[in-house]
Amino acid sequence: MDFELSEDQLALRKAAADLLEAMSPIARVREVAESDTHLDGVLWQAMADQGWMAVELPAHDGGLGLGAVEVSVLGEQLGSCLAPVPYPGTVVAAGVLSRSSAAGSITSDDLLAGTTVARWIERLVTGSAVGALAWSTRLDAVSATCRQGQWRLSGSTDPVVFGPAADVFVVPGATEEGPALFAAAPGHRPKSEPAMDRTRSLGCLVLQDEPVLRLGGEEAVQGVLDRSATALCAEMLGAAERVMNMTVDYAKDRVQFGRPIGSFQAVKHRCADMLVDVEGMRSAAYYAAWAVGAGDPDAPAAASAAKVWCSEASRRVMASGLQVHGGIGFTWEHDLHLFVKRAQLDQVSFGEARLHRDRLARLLRSRAEAGLPVL
Repeated sequence: MDFELSEDQLALRKAAADLLEAMSPIARVREVAESDTHLDGVLWQAMADQGWMAVELPAHDGGLGLGAVEVSVLGEQLGSCLAPVPYPGTVVAAGVLSRSSAAGSITSDDLLAGTTVARWIERLVTGSAVGALAWSTRLDAVSATCRQGQWRLSGSTDPVVFGPAADVFVVPGATEEGPALFAAAPGHRPKSEPAMDRTRSLGCLVLQDEPVLRLGGEEAVQGVLDRSATALCAEMLGAAERVMNMTVDYAKDRVQFGRPIGSFQAVKHRCADMLVDVEGMRSAAYYAAWAVGAGDPDAPAAASAAKVWCSEASRRVMASGLQVHGGIGFTWEHDLHLFVKRAQLDQVSFGEARLHRDRLARLLRSRAEAGLPVL
């Protein structure tokens, strides 16, 4: 079994890195972070022109017909440079609309806020619309009712990453039959809220009897959680590897007591632990991406395992980076704090490690009770 990326995937990674190096240096990230939208529209359009939002979609929806691994390849590069763009939410929204249409849950001609599903997919792929997953830790935070054949949502979600910039939302809601997944395009966007991570906007989606499209039941809810968590793990991996490299470079250059601090055993151990965490993140994130893309039965367990490991490993890597950098790492002038703040939001988005650990336990328990192997 070959666990390495293919030649095409490596070429995609190289092309993505080149684009982001040219268009999204840290100086540009800081500039966008001070804007009202926290979104780099120039970079976003360049990504759309290269087909990034269409990577996973089938050809009949204007996609490239690739898979979740390619989405993770791109996500890793975006995380490495803290690109201020709503990539995971938009890819997930376009993908779930496409899959729900193919499965017959909705049709391409169904209307959402006066626009057909086919048109929404086109807009998401071309970058003229932004998508977001409005996930809540409590799935009953938003309630769904059906009146005269029209589903409607009411409630308030957890803070949504790039919610203030989003046009279409994928929203889990509670129905009398259990959790279900919906698409909403409300006439108002969430109000932007203060957040430590200034590279992205954040806001709670408030719905008041909002007409929506039902995309599927509990299986669809869990499926979109798997894809969102997996995409976010790739971004956390990219950021963690970047911080590790920054820290190693600093340890080589910073001199204390007449020697580079990287020569001290305690610092060596810190850097070695960071490498172990980063490589563990890589294995977990890409296995989850493969499992999700292949429709493997273990995909939910793989996605939750990846979110647990990547969230906790990301926290350790950022803490070690701060320890090795010392006081300079806390300053506004240094770039490290931007990575630390984004990582803290990523660690709790789409379910913190504790939630996914509980979910993983439920998945494995059901398999054990059925007499199936858990590994």
